[in-house]
Amino acid sequence: MLLAFDTASPTVTVALHAGAGVVAAATSAEGMRHGEQLAPLIEQVLAEAGARPADLTAVAVGVGPGPFTGLRVGLVTARTLAHVLDVPVHGVCSLDALALEAVAEGTVTGDFVVATDARRKEVYRASYDARGVRLDEPVVDKPAALATDGPVVGEGARLYPDAFPDARGPERPAAAWLARAVAEGRVAVLPPEPLYLRRPDAVARAR
Repeated sequence: MLLAFDTASPTVTVALHAGAGVVAAATSAEGMRHGEQLAPLIEQVLAEAGARPADLTAVAVGVGPGPFTGLRVGLVTARTLAHVLDVPVHGVCSLDALALEAVAEGTVTGDFVVATDARRKEVYRASYDARGVRLDEPVVDKPAALATDGPVVGEGARLYPDAFPDARGPERPAAAWLARAVAEGRVAVLPPEPLYLRRPDAVARAR
């Protein structure tokens, strides 16, 4: 069984893939509070599927790009679980999971962009082909600098309609699609390291 979760957006999302498909999934009802919500959601998903941590054979985790605090919660949890259970951990670009869902659901049919909220009035952005294959590395910048009239998947389009007038769903990553992407080999697997794209707000003081 593959346990997948993503904490790159304001909501926490968790899913369990049993080989033939996703057997349980849950998303936090509240935004933020990643540290308080991830563990209970993992317990909920396992219970719903009648599974135990010992049944897991791998862990998949969204590596962002996303805010420092949210990503840290997900990645530390993923690495800890993988270490304790002695199973592999697979990192996935969170934008890739959004792209695959959009293609599968038919909200896009040609080349498109994924843009998510980076706060500070900026967005994370990457471009994709009609199959959902990423064409470039994710970047972070002001919406005006990344503006396009083409289809844009993700929350960034809703937040900045002047820069991205052709908004398409989904808005935030779903762990169910992250799990499918890894289980079916439809996405590049990355090390479980965070894609911050910029320095964290909190830095240690020099001594």
